[in-house]
Amino acid sequence: MRKSFLFLADGFEEVEALGVVDVLRRGTIEVKTVSISDKKEVTGAHGVPVVADLLLSDVKEEEAEFLICPGGMPGAKNLGDCTALVQMIQKHFDKGGYVAAICAAPALVLSKIKMNKRYTMTCYPGFEEYLPEAEMQPHGVVVDGNVITGKGPAYAFKFGLAILEQLTSKKVAEEVAAGMLLD
Repeated sequence: MRKSFLFLADGFEEVEALGVVDVLRRGTIEVKTVSISDKKEVTGAHGVPVVADLLLSDVKEEEAEFLICPGGMPGAKNLGDCTALVQMIQKHFDKGGYVAAICAAPALVLSKIKMNKRYTMTCYPGFEEYLPEAEMQPHGVVVDGNVITGKGPAYAFKFGLAILEQLTSKKVAEEVAAGMLLD
């Protein structure tokens, strides 16, 4: 069975990680949180400890539907510096798999993979220079084929809903949004 994986590194943005996991699980998507270190406990940028479901070594890329990277500093940098994660994302992307990144992660993680075309993206303001090959947009969430990017913490739920819509349908995403009282 295919599932989605959301990667955690020390310094991750809590809202972007947990908000997305919450939205996907409300939409009945199997999503697993994954620590990229050798321990399951990961501490967010604002000191919130989270226990991941899996370690990176436990992930079977062939089971993945979406690979998701939250931002936050230094979390996004730590994700981008993880060679095993970047290689996994590249392999998944090369097979047409979905990748999603929000905040600083489009710049510090997705910039490390080779893409086959000029994708339209967004990221946290000030990080655009890391994505010279992308068509940057000021929007909160941008979907371009199998790549979804988000601008920052305020867009975490909408980012999660965009992923949910790709995995299920617009109707399911709208139902989850309504249940959360999102406009």
